[in-house]
Formats: sequence, C-alpha cells, structure tokens
Amino acid sequence: MKNSRLQRLKKKLLGRQGTDGILGRFLLYSLLVIIGFVYLYPLIKMLAYSVKDLEDLVNPVVEWIPTKIYVENYLTSWKVLAYGKTLLFSLLVTLLPALLQTVTTSITGYALAKFRTKFKVVVFGLILMTYLLPQQVYMIPKYVLFFRMGILESAWSIILPATFGQGLSSAIFILIFYQFFRLQPVQLDESAEIDGANPYQIFLKIGVPLAAPAFITGFLFSFVWYWNETYISSLFLGQNLYTLQLKLLNFQSQFNLTQGLTQSMTNEAIRYAATILIILPVLVTYLVMQKWFVEGIDRTGVTGE
Repeated sequence: MKNSRLQRLKKKLLGRQGTDGILGRFLLYSLLVIIGFVYLYPLIKMLAYSVKDLEDLVNPVVEWIPTKIYVENYLTSWKVLAYGKTLLFSLLVTLLPALLQTVTTSITGYALAKFRTKFKVVVFGLILMTYLLPQQVYMIPKYVLFFRMGILESAWSIILPATFGQGLSSAIFILIFYQFFRLQPVQLDESAEIDGANPYQIFLKIGVPLAAPAFITGFLFSFVWYWNETYISSLFLGQNLYTLQLKLLNFQSQFNLTQGLTQSMTNEAIRYAATILIILPVLVTYLVMQKWFVEGIDRTGVTGE
C-alpha cells in the first residue's frame, strides 16, 4: 500500500518519462523563463530608457517605468540617422545582396549535389576555405581589385560579390543547399528526365519547391548578417555612404553634425532610441517570417552565430 502511494506520488511529480510530471514541467518552464529573460532584458531596458527624458535619466528613483513618455528621443534619433534615406540605402546593400546570394549559393549547392565532375572535391574544398580563412586575409587584395574595377565606394562593392557567390559566409549557404539537395530522392529527377525535362526545369520545378525551407533560412540569415555588418561596409563604402549600422557606430559625430554644436552630447536615452530604430526592420522581418524561419531551422539544422 505504501509502495503504491509512493509510486503514484513519483509518477505525479516526475511523470512517466521523468520530464512530463509537475516537477519536470516546473524545471522546464523555469529554465525557459530564465533564458527568455536573458534575451529580452536588453530589449526591455532599451525600450524603457528610450522614452525617458533627461530628468528621469538623472533621477535614481526612476528605473524601469518613466514618469512620462518622451518621444522626442525618437524624433532626434530619426533626424540624426537621416532614417528614411539611410534605411533605403541599407536595404539596397542588405536585401538585394541577400537575395542574390541565396540564388547563387542555391545553384552552386545544387550543381555540387547533383552533378559529378572531375574536380568536384577540389572545388568544394576551395569553397569551404573561403569560410575558414579570416576575411582580413583577403581584404587588401579585394580592396585593390574593386579599386581597379571602379566599384569602390559604391553599392556595387557589396552587391557584386554576392552575385558571384562571394558574399558574407557564402560557403555556409552552399553547404546547406548541398546537403539539402543531396538528400532529395534521385528517383524524382529520373522521372522528370523520362518526361523530357532538362536540368534547368528539374531544378526549378522539383529542386526549388522541395528546398523551400533552405531558401528561407539562407535568405534570413544572409539578411541579418548583411544588416549587422560594419567592417566590410566601412572599408568599401567610403566616407560618403552610410548604412544604419555605420550611422550608429558614428552616432556621436553625426549628432554633433546634425545639431551644429561641437560640444553637444547625446544622452543614453537618445542612443537607445537610435538602436531600437535600427533593429526594428530586422524584428519586423522576423515576425513576418517567423513560421517559415522556425521550420527552416528545424529542417536544415542551422543555429546561426
């Protein structure tokens, strides 16, 4: 009798598998809350501080909830960032390269997965080396090449490499598509060949639809990496072209230039407001494509950086 009660209590607390009981669920949800708090804490703090005025910032009593909503910080940040113009240029050097890189790497991955060539292993190894080598190693030769081509300090210095499969971490996306296309049944390609389809039709009508999660994952990761890039942008775009990330990097000098005062200083609230304006497009993109993004992560096994 006593043993049966203990077993029922154990089953109730731990469940049948040790994790589906009350205790297991409590530990699981506690862990999820802690992890969620770690990720959400910076966003909550930025949002709370971005609507504070100067009085709330210097008031030690006001920590999370401001005494009033002060939207002037966002208006100032919008003006300093030249948000509308800079956003359009940022999308030009982010959205377009991400799309071109996704298309190029998918074609490369499909070719490596489906066609047998003599130097396939060598080509695959060279592609992977572009990811293993630090980008600082080949920045100077690339800079000289772009200067001779006349595309330095223009959007083409970002767009053109992505068009030919040399964008940010292109080797990772080629590897993703290679693995995805390699796992597709060969019988589908053979059936299409019997029906008279050529390799291009097989790729577009069979390969692409089946690899939709890989396309979505590759595009989103490429978009985020291009959006957050500052090293390559600052090197190739020069002093006259700015993305939103570069504007944030030089926010103090941009603020002085906009305000027309050499001694003017930004406060913490204005910088937080500028940061939120910059990460807003990425958050909107993720919220819109969240369903497909999670499915793509689950099917491709990519975790990101």
